[in-house]
Amino acid sequence: MRDSFSFIPKALIIAVRKTLLIFPVKLLLLNFMTICIHTFEEFGFPGGEPAIMNIALRPSDPPSNCYPINQNNAMITNSIGYLYYLIPVFLPNIFWLAMGPVLFGFGQIVVHGIVTPKKLGQFYNPGLGAVLLGHVPIGIAYIYFAYQSMSISAIDWGLSVVYTILMVVIVGFVGHKLLANPNSPYPISEEEMKRFNVEEKLVKMAKDINFVA
Repeated sequence: MRDSFSFIPKALIIAVRKTLLIFPVKLLLLNFMTICIHTFEEFGFPGGEPAIMNIALRPSDPPSNCYPINQNNAMITNSIGYLYYLIPVFLPNIFWLAMGPVLFGFGQIVVHGIVTPKKLGQFYNPGLGAVLLGHVPIGIAYIYFAYQSMSISAIDWGLSVVYTILMVVIVGFVGHKLLANPNSPYPISEEEMKRFNVEEKLVKMAKDINFVA
């Protein structure tokens, strides 16, 4: 198996090439690429999502570089997310399977466009760019295409919603319950925890609130 692992990416490339001319596959592949960019925006550049989660959104006392986000659960939950977005690329005609990631992307507007800005006192936060410039327009385009070329029933929409909720529950359980460990041997690095100046933003926001009061 170790000698043949390189076959897997080759098989994926061949499969994508054979279906790349189909328009919905292009959209679903773009959506998968967008979730990769989304993750990079959160953990790479500008980064700072672990600090936002551990210090601002779900703080412990004192704030931890292991809880709820640590390197282990971040890797596993994002890997689950990659599969969630990639599987529909190969099954584009199953509406609910493709629509799940689209709805999940729309849901990110709440997290990155409302909840996090309210906590940090500023609109932009890591991941918002991918949501507004990627997930939302791609999702709208996919829905438009689906209604133009597919027969969609209320059952399809119901399955899409259930599938999306199931994904949220699984990621939440794995990331924030099963693998959330204040004593994790896989802490977020101090450098990563200082990205995006989360603590400074919270202090400034507290001062602004006290000044207004």
